Amino acid sequence: MPAHPKTKVRANVPVPLTEAAIQTRFVSFSGFNDDKEHIAIIYGQPNDQDAPLVRIHSECLTGDVFGSQRCDCGDQLHEAQRIMAAEGGVLLYLRQEGRGIGLYNKLDAYALQDQGIDTYKANEMLGFDHDSRDFTPAIDMLKALDLTRVRLLSNNPHKADELVAAGIDVTERIETGVYVNQFNAEYLKAKVEQQNHRIKLKDSQS
Repeated sequence: MPAHPKTKVRANVPVPLTEAAIQTRFVSFSGFNDDKEHIAIIYGQPNDQDAPLVRIHSECLTGDVFGSQRCDCGDQLHEAQRIMAAEGGVLLYLRQEGRGIGLYNKLDAYALQDQGIDTYKANEMLGFDHDSRDFTPAIDMLKALDLTRVRLLSNNPHKADELVAAGIDVTERIETGVYVNQFNAEYLKAKVEQQNHRIKLKDSQS
């Protein structure tokens, strides 16, 4: 694998986030070990900022596209888009459906969750780790874009730890909003209790 993946600006894409479309750049990469088509969506001129805002977002078809209430993925994605439309930033969209287990397996995990099993135990029962994602592609993408100082928009401290370990200076980790509802409350609770995600559930339900 090359030192950094090669990049290619695929298209300038108007994204309808407000009353007016926001111009973004979609950048593709080649040379990843996992051979997946990860993408960077660039808002504004992040290279002109000392530490641009970055969101590492793992693909969630059910939440991102169809608005599933079983997770908070779609809400977090749209929040990141709104913020970056206003102040600029880089959204790294990783093809890691179901925390890396794939769409069909994620749907099988949903069936287990319907029986009262938490999201991590469900993955384990299907023969997977609690979280099968590898954030190396995100690290390589940032380095390919010459971004070595970032502000990370995430509730997941493990993402920040992996960036720092790889030489990316995370100057700040910014928590996302809390998007809890009757369908995802137990899912979010498991993320807090088992993976130390920073989600203020009690505050959001008071």
